[in-house]
Order: sequence, then C-alpha cells, then structure tokens
Amino acid sequence: MDTLSAIIFDFDGVIADTEPLHFAGFRQTLAEIGISLTEPDYYANYLGYDDRGCFIAALTEYQRPTDPPALAQLMQRKAHAYLESVKDHLVIFPGVRELVHEAAATYPLAIASGALRHEIEFILEQAGLRKEFLHITAAEDVTRGKPDPQPFLHALDTLNRQRLDQPITAGSCLVIEDSIPGIRAAKTAGMKVLAVANTHTTQDLHEAHAVAQSLSQVRLSELRERLWPAA
Repeated sequence: MDTLSAIIFDFDGVIADTEPLHFAGFRQTLAEIGISLTEPDYYANYLGYDDRGCFIAALTEYQRPTDPPALAQLMQRKAHAYLESVKDHLVIFPGVRELVHEAAATYPLAIASGALRHEIEFILEQAGLRKEFLHITAAEDVTRGKPDPQPFLHALDTLNRQRLDQPITAGSCLVIEDSIPGIRAAKTAGMKVLAVANTHTTQDLHEAHAVAQSLSQVRLSELRERLWPAA
C-alpha cells in the first residue's frame, strides 16, 4: 500500500516567484525578431513549458522557422536577460522555506523543472535551500518537457538510484506544481499532485488532487492523510 515517501517540487511559480521574470525575458527576446508576446497570452498558452518549448510554440504560431541554430540563439539571449533580472529580483514564495525544511527532515526531496540547472542552483543557493534537495532534474536532463511525464519519472528514477532501502513508487510521490501542463505531467507519471495557486486561480487547477492558495497554508500531515487515506 502506497503512502507518502518523497516530494518533488516544480521550481518556477512554486519555489521562486520567477514567472514574471521569465515572461519579461521571452517578451524582450521575441520582440527583437518582431514577435509581440502579451502577458495574458504567455500565462494562458506558454506557462509550464521549458524555454525550448516556449520558443517553438511562438515561432510556430507566427510561421517562423524553428531550426536548431535559431532556437539556440534565442534561448541564449533569453537566458542572459533572465539571469540579469534574477540578480535584482530574488523572491521566494511565502511558506516555501518552512515547508522545505519541514519536509526534508522526513522525506527525500527533488526538483523537476523546465528551468536550466544553473538558474535553479543560483536561486536555491541564494535562498539557503540547496542542501535540502537530494536531486534536481532540469531542462538539460530530459528530451521531452512537461506536459510529458519524463521530468518527474527522471527525478523518481534518480532518487531511487540514491537509495539502498525500499524503492519509492510513483504512487507514493507528492508533486507540488503551479501549472496545468505540470499537473498533467505528474498525473500521467502516476503521482499525486498538490497545486498551489501562485500563477493560476484555484478553479483553473481543478485537475490536481489537492489545491492550496499558498504553501504557507500546507500541513504535510493533513495532506498525507487526505491523499493516502488508507496508508
């Protein structure tokens, strides 16, 4: 019988309030090639994808070529703009530090994110949280991003390779997400999902197993009893 055995966090929009910075980076980079990206369009259609997926979607919509050299150049320019803004706008969501510290005392923690590894590492180090995570699955580690389940399955596989005792099953993993593609990816992987309404409304997140307005409201013991009632 499954019970809560590991927690996998998304990063942007869950741990760090970076979605506005990602949007600004995409908007600036796309504007340089004559594509206008609005804020409503970004949050409705691009949120949850990694950088490559966002640029492919935008280029496809505007019937522009998506050849690898052009994509690589766009991703490099956006990543530079994003990192510059992160240095001035480091924001960790309320309740994250407390929840991460509490959870790490009992469960192995991982991150599965469409962000680049150095972006994740930089912010976690700045926030004093890096040591709490046993593993990070970043954009570089997978060939298919969310809504494909590969990021979560990769994180689970890596956690299991680090353990010598009982393997962690997908059904015993709690994923914490803020995006609809992320929720769908986690459910396809066979994991339980807590959605946090940092980016979407609670109504938009109805596909998750549980929804919280903020991680500051989350009580792990109550969540475990609710999502694994027979364990």
